[in-house]
Amino acid sequence: MKRRLLWGLLPVAGLLAILVGALAIYTRGRPPQIPAREKLYDGILYARTVRLAPRPLMIHVLTVDTKGTGVRVLVTPADDRDGQYPLRARTTSQFLEEFGMEAAINGDGFSPWWSRGVTDYYPHEGDPVAPRGAAASRGKEYWSSQAAVPTLYVSSRTDFTFDAPARPFNAISGETLLVMGGNLLPDLDNTVTQPRSAIGYSKNGRYLYLVVVDGRQPFYSEGMTVRELADLMVSVGAYYAMNLDGGGSSTLVVRGNDGKARVLNSPIDNYIPGRERAVANHLGIYIDR
Repeated sequence: MKRRLLWGLLPVAGLLAILVGALAIYTRGRPPQIPAREKLYDGILYARTVRLAPRPLMIHVLTVDTKGTGVRVLVTPADDRDGQYPLRARTTSQFLEEFGMEAAINGDGFSPWWSRGVTDYYPHEGDPVAPRGAAASRGKEYWSSQAAVPTLYVSSRTDFTFDAPARPFNAISGETLLVMGGNLLPDLDNTVTQPRSAIGYSKNGRYLYLVVVDGRQPFYSEGMTVRELADLMVSVGAYYAMNLDGGGSSTLVVRGNDGKARVLNSPIDNYIPGRERAVANHLGIYIDR
């Protein structure tokens, strides 16, 4: 009787082993689906939130204290200020390592761009691209645009505004405004879920929030709508916010103990989990020691 029971349990055990193995492969290299809070540096805190409803979600938030901590902001500088395509595409990790950042997030949309498959896409790392909206870095405005997109301006003293100054210091554009004066913008889409990136700041301008929500990964994280992203930005403390380029571009990285980039989320370029996309520009945080 016992032997018969054992033989009957073998298929069940085998099936469980296959399921566990498949789950291990599926989640390999991704952040664990466990909430986390971590002080990365003086002035930079990281929080990972896991939600199961209304769908699986992995949410990554960096809260940056910009006052009295030596924190400064850098937008990717131009590689060629006078050309048709002022930037050379980099992953967010490459940007962080090249410019000595402590943290970085992907930035604006860009062109040219296409993604027809794992071998037919543009840009590759180093390919020339142009941001969609206005861009400036270290006091040099290297790109202007007639596109109806919002632009965040950051002064040399790390003050934030969506109103264009006479002489921009750092500037990075996005897709749409999400929150203004603590209120959600009207008519934000609440149907399409995607990986999302967003940036916002507190009412007094002291705290900057860098947010990435993973998506396109069933049972792990399926993404947010734009309206849900706006709600999220208010919940983390943003009084003003916009979403950045999302989809396969969404990436949030910090500098690890070895000096190399540590990817906090699970990017999904070309539907490959963990693969970073080379993008045009980025916003980085460094500590001015």
